[in-house]
Amino acid sequence: MKTTPLYEKHLELKGKIIDFGGWNLPVEYSGIILEHEAVRSKAGLFDVSHMGEITVKGEDAEKYLQMIVTNDISVLADNQIAYTTMCYEDGGVVDDLLVYKYSSTDYLLVVNASNTEKDYEWLNNNALGNIKIKNVSLDYAQLALQGPEAQAILQKLVNENLDEIEFYHFKSDVNVGGISALLSRTGYTGEDGFELYFASSEGPKMWDMLLEAGKENGIVPVGLGARDTLRFEAALPLYGHEIDKDVTPLEAGLGFCVKLSKNNFIGRNTLSEQKASGLKRKLVGFEMLGRGIPRNRYEVHSDGKKIGYVTTGSYSPTLKKNIGLALVDAEYAKEKTPIEIVIRNKNVKAEVIKKPFYTKKYKK
Repeated sequence: MKTTPLYEKHLELKGKIIDFGGWNLPVEYSGIILEHEAVRSKAGLFDVSHMGEITVKGEDAEKYLQMIVTNDISVLADNQIAYTTMCYEDGGVVDDLLVYKYSSTDYLLVVNASNTEKDYEWLNNNALGNIKIKNVSLDYAQLALQGPEAQAILQKLVNENLDEIEFYHFKSDVNVGGISALLSRTGYTGEDGFELYFASSEGPKMWDMLLEAGKENGIVPVGLGARDTLRFEAALPLYGHEIDKDVTPLEAGLGFCVKLSKNNFIGRNTLSEQKASGLKRKLVGFEMLGRGIPRNRYEVHSDGKKIGYVTTGSYSPTLKKNIGLALVDAEYAKEKTPIEIVIRNKNVKAEVIKKPFYTKKYKK
């Protein structure tokens, strides 16, 4: 089992450790709902050091990434970030990732932990031109500080004005309490906040500093459980749930990061055909009308016929109700469409509702 540089800190805080894709990580400390509500109202600190980091450098870096990812990297300014998918020729998703642009010859890709090796191999197998690809995941610790108090807490440790870091932008080599870090205004919770990247050896020191600085602001350490309910309420996709090799970004409602107008990229032909012919499946939100919590891969029915499956389902701590995301046949995607979720061999009534379930509070 792999551990992050913060593993001992999680044990000290009595975090409940689970196997998360081969990583020993805390699923909760004080309780999922308490941690969830703290991030929505104050601030939470997440250890996300298991995420993968891959650098792409060289004079053909931009040209190469334009071919690899579905979003248009050429429009990024230096120190700007893009969310994107990376697809197979058949339109299925290799991974979703963030692309950090230092310059047109220097990029940092942040990928899902469980996909890091697969992504690195895919990137190398499709390499072109004068570029160098390097997996630097072990060099970095990564923390996410999220919530309405996040900026106030982080500002205590840096001299630079954090207002100058716009949404989906970053600043590198920022002195955070004596530690050099890359700060980005990004996150995975629907709240304003920052992600911090720095030398893995500094992980415990940075963790302690942020928790101490945030004490009077109500900061709490947050585990994987609340991370999932937070991202789910904001309808942010999770690889292996809303997207995977068998689901295209268009089906998952991620058309905003599929730029069919740019020059060729891997998967473009299939995605163009899919858009032109109309989507046969769509990702929808739904609310349970009957009792029961929907879970990943539960079947979705209508009039006794299977029409899709649940991608994520949970009790929503913010909405105080059971809700879910499901990939269903397109004819059932309209709001207020009655559907049924099969829970322990019983069909339980539900209804398609608008997503996201929670209005994002990003500072733009």
